[in-house]
Amino acid sequence: MTMADTRSPEPRPALSVVLVTPDGFATIRKTVAHLQAQTWGDRLELVLVAPSRAGLDLSESPLRGIGRVTVVETGTVRSIGRANAEGVRQASADVVALAEDHCFPDPDWAERLVRAHAGPWAAVGPAVRNANPATAVSWADLFIGYGPWLEPVAAGEAEFLPGHNTSYKREAVLAFGDRLDALMEAETLLHWELRRAGHRLYVEPTARVAHTNFSRWRSWIPAQYYNGRAFAGARRAGMSPGRRAVYVLGAPLIPLVRLARLLRAARGPALRRRALLCMPALAIGLGLDGLGQMVGYALGSGSSLRKLARYEFHRFRHVTARDRREVFGA
Repeated sequence: MTMADTRSPEPRPALSVVLVTPDGFATIRKTVAHLQAQTWGDRLELVLVAPSRAGLDLSESPLRGIGRVTVVETGTVRSIGRANAEGVRQASADVVALAEDHCFPDPDWAERLVRAHAGPWAAVGPAVRNANPATAVSWADLFIGYGPWLEPVAAGEAEFLPGHNTSYKREAVLAFGDRLDALMEAETLLHWELRRAGHRLYVEPTARVAHTNFSRWRSWIPAQYYNGRAFAGARRAGMSPGRRAVYVLGAPLIPLVRLARLLRAARGPALRRRALLCMPALAIGLGLDGLGQMVGYALGSGSSLRKLARYEFHRFRHVTARDRREVFGA
């Protein structure tokens, strides 16, 4: 792993934003454009985690409006969690936010997160809306992944926050040392560990992002299974054989429990109507996630992390032609 800083080391940034690409700059271009448009853009550090600096070819991709750019070279990106963890380690700011190539922050997102971190919070998460709302699959994917934080969401303390899109006080997460890589593979586990350590988490509804969701069945179906298996595989570490057996036997109930929670979290008539309209897709997605969790608790994560990496990036490949045009302009 190597790193390079393209800006003067002073002043210290207010927020470091970790953004991973498995190849070049084109993959993250739209997200970077949203970061360049931030009200606090000159106070940001953009930490680009990539296989190599040469592959990014930043000479052809000016990053005007961003205070500092740091490149972290990791070789082949095999999992999003490990890459994000390395980005957090190499960041400079006291507060670090995770970003994705398919999730686009509003212009005051960075400012709102940093201001919220003035409170007693180890992690602050944003409100989420749908960037490609035309299909039932997209809505089901959004409800399953981000249901508790969909607009409208109230400000307040939370048990866990949006995966891959939360901000952290860097010192709090670095305290996990080498465990951070595994915890960031399934960030809900990281949030639970933070709370066990006495830290508090917060939802800041004025920090908003638009998330692009799977809208093609053939991509969404395997991604749901692999997500479930990766989560359970990470969670089973340290479990006794008896406890693992309990989770395996109880796995068929997971889709029902999660569906009840999602419906409770659907605030307002508009979201409840959306949830009902995408109910068949929700049932399929939650069932696949439950199956993945059953296998994960029984056998571990297997190759699910490596396979998930194919779906974490290049979201334009996993959406409908309409979404591709409207969201990515392609």
